[in-house]
Amino acid sequence: MSATIVISDLSWSTPDGRSLFSKLDLRVGAERAGLVGRNGTGKSTLLKIIAGDLPPQSGTVSVSGSLGLLRQSVQVMRHETVADLFGARDGLAVLHRAEAGIASAEEVATADWTLDKRIAGALARVGLDADARTPLASLSGGQRTRAALAALVFAEPDFLLLDEPTNNLDRDGRRAVRDLIASWRAGAIVVSHDRELLEAMDVIVELTSLGAARYGGSWSQYRARKALELAAAQHDATDAERRLAEIARSAQATAERQARKDGAGRRKGAKGGMPRIVLGALKGKSEATSGGQVRLAECRHAQALEAAAGARERIEVLQPLSVAIPPTGLPATRAVLEIDEVTAGYEPGRPVLRKLSVAIVGPERLAISGPNGAGKTTLLALIGGELRPWEGTVRLLVDHAMLDQRVSLLDPAGSIRDNFRRINPRADENACRAALALSMFRAEAALQPVSTLSGGQLLRAGLACVLGVAPPSCLILDEPTNHLDLDSIEAVEAGLRAYDGALLVVSHDEAFLENIGVSRRLALSPPSG
Repeated sequence: MSATIVISDLSWSTPDGRSLFSKLDLRVGAERAGLVGRNGTGKSTLLKIIAGDLPPQSGTVSVSGSLGLLRQSVQVMRHETVADLFGARDGLAVLHRAEAGIASAEEVATADWTLDKRIAGALARVGLDADARTPLASLSGGQRTRAALAALVFAEPDFLLLDEPTNNLDRDGRRAVRDLIASWRAGAIVVSHDRELLEAMDVIVELTSLGAARYGGSWSQYRARKALELAAAQHDATDAERRLAEIARSAQATAERQARKDGAGRRKGAKGGMPRIVLGALKGKSEATSGGQVRLAECRHAQALEAAAGARERIEVLQPLSVAIPPTGLPATRAVLEIDEVTAGYEPGRPVLRKLSVAIVGPERLAISGPNGAGKTTLLALIGGELRPWEGTVRLLVDHAMLDQRVSLLDPAGSIRDNFRRINPRADENACRAALALSMFRAEAALQPVSTLSGGQLLRAGLACVLGVAPPSCLILDEPTNHLDLDSIEAVEAGLRAYDGALLVVSHDEAFLENIGVSRRLALSPPSG
């Protein structure tokens, strides 16, 4: 029997009672399936349920075959090495004892003499320059992700379960993961917002409040289908609203006709000449006719309301958020940022950046790129004033906002609404709620404490608070797409394309950089020595 994952009637709710998905049905075979959906729809939770880390609250998950799960972050214990990720510590120890001539005869007979070579091959497949003895603590977060992925591939499971595998990876790391998935011939479920990675999928599975929908083909084919679905839903909504209006007009006209007819009957009866029994029968017939018309009108109205509500619900699921940014009026000749001959780092004698100079003038769009460890975060810390240069000067000459990966400009103890009012003190409540609604924080959602938000929700809240009323002349973004869902990424791209201020972005997402119209790049290299 071929390996399959079958999900039947699966439901899951958060501890506070919010439903992530209900009565979910899905079947995945030996195919590469990209799992997409908005933040908060339960993608990571679904992977954990499939992997057995969480029990289903209701419904069943049936797995035929072995699973390998890659989580969003790799936890590191003291003294662990890459070999521990591969479960190969004992096997390698036997080889080392055999090489030293101290292994027992039984150990020599059962030793896996290809183990070291196969681990090296798996690490090379994901482009990681390390070996089995490399301490995990010495690797960056992106390097640990690559090592964990290599360990999964080494185990040769029937299904890979990957949760945002390209997050925190530099450009070379992303390319290595894409190449690996493109060559993978077993089953895989990949939660990702990396559009280049999703182009390698055989099928896209979209998770929404309405369930799971399968779309054959890659990401671009899925988006084309979704555009058609949104157009159809908007057409259906327009038809449903028109039908509601027609039913209301028809019911009003019918009621007016019946009222005129009843009035004429009462006037005729008042003049006399009609037996009382006949008058009673006519009155009863009129009331029955009127009651039947009311019931019919109510039934038609209820059906039309249901159709309109269904169409609006489909649009709500299909329609992404909006990022509308008011103009800043930044002059084209205004000096924005000046970095002159800067050398900086964290440990004396070990500079991360050396003699760096760069300037931004007017509404330029500068992308900072480079492999992990090249100093991108250090550069942002210098610009933001968190780190002082050892040599040289850093001057940020216009009003600005920096959204780091933690969105630390927001107070975790306050609500989204409270943070908005703090950052925009001149905005009234109506302006606050309107700006937050555009970022999908409507009504009670705007009152959520910042500390409870997911990574994607946090960035959306930060963008709404910074850009909603009086945007800064310079916006600095650190890996803005890492935790956003795909609809949100496309909305942010559209908003930033229209932004007339200066933009400085650290990102490994090439599609994002292209779509926001980056005009210049600064490529950093890892420090030598």
